Amino acid sequence: MTEILFYFNAPDRLAYACRVLRKALRVGAQDGSELTAGVAVTGTASMLARFDRTLWNFEALEFIPHLIVPAGAPLDARRQRTPVWLVERAEQASHLPVLLHLGDEPAEGFESFERLIEVVSGNADERIAARSRLKHYKARGYEIRLHEVGA
Repeated sequence: MTEILFYFNAPDRLAYACRVLRKALRVGAQDGSELTAGVAVTGTASMLARFDRTLWNFEALEFIPHLIVPAGAPLDARRQRTPVWLVERAEQASHLPVLLHLGDEPAEGFESFERLIEVVSGNADERIAARSRLKHYKARGYEIRLHEVGA
């Protein structure tokens, strides 16, 4: 069953998502499995574009290899090895074990991932949308681990 984690009250949702993403990649790299190190990031096209810019500016001396994968676009073998895929639909990267979801609605297809990660800022609208997603996952029988950022 998919492990679901929510990180609440992030001061900057996208910057904190970068930190979570970096940690997920490091943990995957430590176990020596190329596949384990992969993360799919879902959201709207505009959210993914903002996250792409945030990733490029995240750390001056560190790069998180990622690519935006347009729906239906074939990728050559070299690009398929990129550890982070930014996709509008989770099914585009269901071969990866971790899904970092930045959308407002529940993540469609999250069940095919080993882990689902949600990052939520202190913004009232984001918190309301996150509560709705949390209820959606709970109603389907998933256990959810909650983390208070900065606590």
